[in-house]
Amino acid sequence: MNEFDLVVLQEDVADGRLKAGDVGIILTVYNEGKAFEVEFVTLTGEAVAVETLLPHQIRDVRASEMLAVRDMAID
Repeated sequence: MNEFDLVVLQEDVADGRLKAGDVGIILTVYNEGKAFEVEFVTLTGEAVAVETLLPHQIRDVRASEMLAVRDMAID
């Protein structure tokens, strides 16, 4: 995984604010892929969270996947 790749969160993080399945973008790759700084935003571009995550917490986006929407005010 590289900088600016879209990734899918594999588990809930940030005190439940981020949910498994949320899509983020890698901002920084640390120590040749031992950790990643990932930003999560709303559909209008408002930053929700920037998290430092380990490789097992994220995965690459698959070509067969479609984005979905969830309302953070309801969760």
